[in-house]
Amino acid sequence: MSTTMARKEDVQRKWYVLDAAGKPLGRTAVIAANILRGKNKTDFTPNVDCGDYVIIVNTEKAVLTGKKLDQKYYRRHSGWIGGLKETKYKTLMAQRPEFAMELAVKGMLPKNSIGRTAINRLKLFVGEAHTHEAQQPVAWTLD
Repeated sequence: MSTTMARKEDVQRKWYVLDAAGKPLGRTAVIAANILRGKNKTDFTPNVDCGDYVIIVNTEKAVLTGKKLDQKYYRRHSGWIGGLKETKYKTLMAQRPEFAMELAVKGMLPKNSIGRTAINRLKLFVGEAHTHEAQQPVAWTLD
């Protein structure tokens, strides 16, 4: 039995729109990561970047379940002694909801060149409007 392997030249990229309003942040991020990776396609090949473009709108309306708003932190370190900075997700979702969504999607992508190019195909917007109408994106229904 022969196996069909996708080649970089044969990849046809489409555009999809995800609406995050009222949906859990992580569930939306999982679907976006799978589309960016190309796992929804029949000719998915792990070593080829065969993913599509994803537009996520209404990132400020994504919800975090449980006590995550108060107990979950975004941490970064400057590299210097005492350089740990912490931000609660309550303030992160209030000030930069698109960054919180990007962090969630980026953490679900592979940590190699495929993941680095896939995250560039993610477009995040606060509110309903986005600037990619010319690409004729298709709405993706979240289950």
